[in-house]
Amino acid sequence: MKGFIQINILLVALALCLNSCSLPRSGGSDLGNERLDGCPSSPNCVSSEAQDTEHTVAPLHLKGDPQKAWEAIGRIVGQLPRSTIVEANDRYLHIACKSRLFGFVDDLELLLDLSTMKIAIRSAARSGKSDLGVNRRRVETLRQKFKTDGLIE
Repeated sequence: MKGFIQINILLVALALCLNSCSLPRSGGSDLGNERLDGCPSSPNCVSSEAQDTEHTVAPLHLKGDPQKAWEAIGRIVGQLPRSTIVEANDRYLHIACKSRLFGFVDDLELLLDLSTMKIAIRSAARSGKSDLGVNRRRVETLRQKFKTDGLIE
């Protein structure tokens, strides 16, 4: 039992150390909200703008009035558990999402392109190498919610 407690204490200390070492995002995208940042080589990021199969997800295709859909999408992502809106405007959303167990922070970004009626989406861990598929599941869960609500095709 004593060894079990020591291992748990070490795991918690390691998680807290890794979390405290993570750097916050600079905010916005790398090209002034024209594109989302790329994914690193590690498997803890997905993006609709990624060119490789490991990181790519499909963009979101809007249905109906784009402004109303964008507002509804903003409300939905703003209500994600353990999440904070970092930046929001008429075409860009940046949400910091904290994990339940260790408090690791992931960045969720959405970028609206009215000319194509698409929303580029990116979800990435700030630290570590693997996210055990959390970011991909987050994007696909949101995609399903947006579809159910009639906001995207």
